Amino acid sequence: MTIKRSTWALPYMVFLILFVALPLVMITVYAFTDPGGGGISLKNFVKFANTAEDMHTFVYSIEIALITTVLCLLLGYPAAWILSRSDLNRSSVTVILFILPMWINMLVRTLATVALFDFLKLPLGEGALLFGMVYNFLPFMIYPIYNTLSKMDGSYVEAAQDLGAPPSKVFTKVVLPLSMPGVWSGVLMVFMPTISTFAVAELLTLNKVKLFGTTIQENINNGFWNYGSALALIMLVLIGITTMLTGEDNAREDETGGVI
Repeated sequence: MTIKRSTWALPYMVFLILFVALPLVMITVYAFTDPGGGGISLKNFVKFANTAEDMHTFVYSIEIALITTVLCLLLGYPAAWILSRSDLNRSSVTVILFILPMWINMLVRTLATVALFDFLKLPLGEGALLFGMVYNFLPFMIYPIYNTLSKMDGSYVEAAQDLGAPPSKVFTKVVLPLSMPGVWSGVLMVFMPTISTFAVAELLTLNKVKLFGTTIQENINNGFWNYGSALALIMLVLIGITTMLTGEDNAREDETGGVI
């Protein structure tokens, strides 16, 4: 008896339906349901728009996510460039050292960061939050860029050099455009988890700084499922828009060959 290949996909389909699709449907239903039992309503979204504290937390979370993403990009791109230009054996070992912290649970890494700040007598707050965010998510920026740069066709660089282009022009006109798919992947992998995290902020700021993920958690834990679901849906929409924008940019890079 021959088993069709599609049969092997059934467990994954069941998993996706139960643990991905169904929760999303429930969040959507709760978000558009009146907590008083009045049927479909936009009261939860109106409440969010009229709650200054939650709006401020939402904007502040986007700001923290953007700062973290920019810092990771500024630190990660040079590191990925150096790794891609190094000897194969040495670069592979160094890449593993960069990725090694990802094998440890994020909460454990965050607690270690708290202990480090305590040992150095440094205050916990926004600075510690940004440090912890960058420390936790920097490998997610380095590896996609490194992977793109290491697979880049070196003939483009050689052609630019043969035509007399200075190193700065070679980088801005050849290397950077060709590496943009990796950059967008890294930006997406850093921005999405950063904007929705809450445990890292709570531990590194001693609950002095609240991010949007904490607001969602508090509402869910306090039984405000409808309002919490509306906040979660807003976050999902923002992440979805970000994913679509980066996806379009990646497609555009692929169509143009990455070189302008």
